[in-house]
Amino acid sequence: MKKFVYSIALACLALLPFTAQARDLPDFTELVEKQGATVVNISTTQVIKGRRGGPQFPFDGDEAAQELLRRFFPGQIPNQPGVPQEFKNRSLGSGFIISADGHILTNAHVVDGADEVQVKLTDKREFKAKVLGSDKRTDVALIKIEAKNLPVAKLGDSTKLKVGEWVLAIGSPFGFENTVTAGIVSATGRSLTHENYVPFIQTDVAINPGNSGGPLFNMKGEVVGINSQIFSRSGGSMGLSFAIPIDLANDIQTQLRAKGKVSRGRLGIGIQEVSKELAESFNLGKPQGALVASVEKGSAADKAGIEVGDIILKFDGKAVTESVDLPRMVGATRPGTKSVVQVWRKGGSRDLSITVGEIPDDEDRTQVAGRGGKPAEPSAANRLGLVLTVPTAEQKKALGIQHGLIVDDVKNGGARSEVRPGDIILSAIIKGSQTDIKSLTQFNDILKGLDKNATMTLLVKRGDSQTFVTIKGAADK
Repeated sequence: MKKFVYSIALACLALLPFTAQARDLPDFTELVEKQGATVVNISTTQVIKGRRGGPQFPFDGDEAAQELLRRFFPGQIPNQPGVPQEFKNRSLGSGFIISADGHILTNAHVVDGADEVQVKLTDKREFKAKVLGSDKRTDVALIKIEAKNLPVAKLGDSTKLKVGEWVLAIGSPFGFENTVTAGIVSATGRSLTHENYVPFIQTDVAINPGNSGGPLFNMKGEVVGINSQIFSRSGGSMGLSFAIPIDLANDIQTQLRAKGKVSRGRLGIGIQEVSKELAESFNLGKPQGALVASVEKGSAADKAGIEVGDIILKFDGKAVTESVDLPRMVGATRPGTKSVVQVWRKGGSRDLSITVGEIPDDEDRTQVAGRGGKPAEPSAANRLGLVLTVPTAEQKKALGIQHGLIVDDVKNGGARSEVRPGDIILSAIIKGSQTDIKSLTQFNDILKGLDKNATMTLLVKRGDSQTFVTIKGAADK
């Protein structure tokens, strides 16, 4: 009897860990039941008009064969070459309802260029939607259907998201409506290439084509993000998906609803990341902030006194930890707002008052003219391996510079840096002190005066922008 009781006790103990694990695993059923109806399927149609310019169909040029095929397969034979045609490009996406009268949030790329937007609800009703506005910079769009008493998704607070917490996505991957996938928050505030205005939420939730624009829920059933992008080598989910924080998306949709466009703050500067070597060159204790590589004349930054070589440490009281932080902070600021910028200059910090400008809708990058005038003879390669030329007066005017040296060639591995032929060296920064470069002799004297293994930073003009390049061990050549 004792052995029997003992065996039962052991069996119960063995089951305890599994029971505890079962209790810890999330149950999404209630969340899906309550929120599933707020998610919609979006299909778009784009009419592309074109003209066939030559034989493309197998029987092009054979009129008898085409006539035979037209009799047996009416409507299936392409038009003749040179005849205008219309092609319909269709795509699928997702969205979610944010008002009972039919306002829906989705991605801008889901409805971009669409001639017709169709919305399908979970109850199988279908509506034509109107695009009220879209913002490509954040990939957020607001559309509207004519309906009443619709189920509405509850919006949460994406700033309270924690790495490791469970999240759930509902959408239409590959057209499979109301598909539910789950995972955890992998990271927050994630920066992606060419995406300056969105601190993405990274998750390992399975997101595939068709999920775009759908909601990302927390365990409270609140929308915390809009599923927007995936990283994939195959085109399908690889466990790296990115969502737009709902706080940012909600601000965008509010502006779109009010005026059909988004207003963003602008300083008028070019910036770059502060590396360890750059921090050393500017006598900054640690790599932080955004290094100002260029200042647009007449811009908000220019009027505030921001200079090339300044490192912006704070904007409106908020620390700029990395350079990517600054465009988000400024972009989220209403144009005309008076703010304070803290900059690091010549070994110390100072505060500058600034009135934030506005990004125009059609902002273009101005192109810099090419070299003009008869070039001077290039010098021999210096100790950095750089072959330099003093620009003529005509070249200075064409390039929009007052001083500097043109890099004609980079020999013997160059300066152990990113200096390239065509760059224009404008100034040199050593231990926080910046010197404008005006002659070959001056530049070579600077090199001679460097300590062994010293770090030097060069401000170079490259194309239509300026950038700082650090050279480690500049004197050891």
